[in-house]
Amino acid sequence: MAFNTMGEEKKAAAPHNIILEGRKRISISGVTEMESCDEQMVVLYCQNAELAIRGEGLHINRIDVDTGELSLEGERIDGISYADNLSSRSGILGKLFR
Repeated sequence: MAFNTMGEEKKAAAPHNIILEGRKRISISGVTEMESCDEQMVVLYCQNAELAIRGEGLHINRIDVDTGELSLEGERIDGISYADNLSSRSGILGKLFR
């Protein structure tokens, strides 16, 4: 375990996996933070990388903050993209995964 500057315990980054089922459901493990979520895009973080999921009618089915697992579905999932080497993250919902 690592500690942040305030002495609070911080979870070590776990490997992540993505399972896409028929462009309608996606399960992701190893999530460390969530930046934003609406019906067209969900933005979250895994292992120092931002992960953006784009689609139509997206909604989160399940979030487990202890294991870092997230499950969402929608009418369709159009894209999944990464942005690497992010140094600072401060999302509205990000504190859920700390």
